[in-house]
Amino acid sequence: MSGAAARQNRDYSLVGSERERAMERGLASAEWYTSPIPRKRLKELMQRRNGPAIRDTILWLFLLVGTGILAYFSWGTWWALPAFFVYGVLYVSPGDSRWHECGHGTAFKTPWMNEVIYQFASFLVLRPATPWRWSHTRHHTDTYIVGLDPEIAQPRPPVWRIILMEFFHLYGGPKDMKRMFFHCFGVVDAEQRTYLPESEFRKTFWESRVYLLIFLTVIGLCVYSGSILPAMFVVLPSFYGSPLMLTFGLLQHLGLHEDVLDHRLNSRTIYMNPVLRFLYWNMNYHIEHHMFPMVPFHALPKLHEELKPDFPPANRSVWEAVKETTHALLRQKTDPSYTIERQLPATAGPYKYKPTPPAPTQDAGPIGRAQ
Repeated sequence: MSGAAARQNRDYSLVGSERERAMERGLASAEWYTSPIPRKRLKELMQRRNGPAIRDTILWLFLLVGTGILAYFSWGTWWALPAFFVYGVLYVSPGDSRWHECGHGTAFKTPWMNEVIYQFASFLVLRPATPWRWSHTRHHTDTYIVGLDPEIAQPRPPVWRIILMEFFHLYGGPKDMKRMFFHCFGVVDAEQRTYLPESEFRKTFWESRVYLLIFLTVIGLCVYSGSILPAMFVVLPSFYGSPLMLTFGLLQHLGLHEDVLDHRLNSRTIYMNPVLRFLYWNMNYHIEHHMFPMVPFHALPKLHEELKPDFPPANRSVWEAVKETTHALLRQKTDPSYTIERQLPATAGPYKYKPTPPAPTQDAGPIGRAQ
């Protein structure tokens, strides 16, 4: 069997043969490469602050409400199309990045602020809050380790039907809503059980019941008003507003290495303009985030400058990253082993592709034998 054919048969589920294979290879919860940075400087960058997150949250909600008002008054006209699209983008893309950063507990210094925005944003992007918190923890522990990481965006070869569906959240959205429905009746599927502790089941069930109650309320309002307008403001934006969020998500890791222990090999940093960085909350500095996930979003640009001598060159724009990722996915359709290789600067430490073998021990000779 050729290498490409072998790659086509890989099992990307969390309950298949690749899970055991990854463990046997020492890739589970392994030691990852970390770029050198002075301890004092890292502690400075890890300082959490309420100010930047409060400022950005107020601005986000102001823009969301403002575009929502415009969308409401444009309903029934052609202006509703761009108005609701902008509303949807502001509903989903910042919702995704706020879900992400508050899930790490680093956006705000005050814990309850992180939790409130995390729960709110989880609903906006239709993710069961507690299971996804644990899923993302596993994603950071075993980033793009096949059989262990529940957040690998695409297998190799990629499934283009799913990629196209996901531009409007038509694959992952229904999948998560189905899981929420079963959670309401106390059912957790086999894959979720690989990362979600039993102690979190009860919380998961009640969160999904609250989500279901909101869904039923929105449906009731639509029936009562004889219009889908209520759903255009709640729930449906998670679908029609998702293209930018999906684009950001695909650019994080696709086309890069799987089954390695170096975030410089499997994650992508992209330079973005201030508007996109606001929407994405600086998650474009994705290698930096994965290597030091406890550094808050507002400090990631400074962290990038500190680590630049040890990193491969960043993508210069979103468009450059889109072209690079698309090219890789097209190549992987016929050659699943194709992987983007990035050259490191002369100042960088070497890539870490696999677990470091244990140091050999000196043979002291057979026990009890005269030396």
